[in-house]
Amino acid sequence: MSLVKWTPMSIDPFEDFDRWFDLPSSNLARGFTPAVDVWQDKDNVYVESPLAGMDPKDVAVSVENDILTLEGKSEKKSEVDDKNYYRKEVRFGSFHRAVALPAAVNGEQAKAEFENGVLKVIIPKEERAKPKAIPVEIKKG
Repeated sequence: MSLVKWTPMSIDPFEDFDRWFDLPSSNLARGFTPAVDVWQDKDNVYVESPLAGMDPKDVAVSVENDILTLEGKSEKKSEVDDKNYYRKEVRFGSFHRAVALPAAVNGEQAKAEFENGVLKVIIPKEERAKPKAIPVEIKKG
């Protein structure tokens, strides 16, 4: 599996700007896309996503057809919206992220934990996806 660099914005800034106008007004600047790290060993697929500041009760994790789906919402607790921001990068709202996993997995055995603002998901591989050693028989002839 090759490593793919995650870029939250496209290289062409005007492409994102044009897409922004195509969104319904209720969705403008409301959501975000969390970053994910995905890796595997011979038995499991691992996924980590930093979700600092989120309540774990507001995060849903599911696995179906070897696709991991993360959904959640983060609400702004502040009552003041008239701040004179110099820069505003902290995002609030809902997110939905679907990630194709690198191997066939057993979603029913998946485990998820939230520690220090990081969601960690461990999903066991299905037996058919695990590597099998095949002994080579040597024939004398």
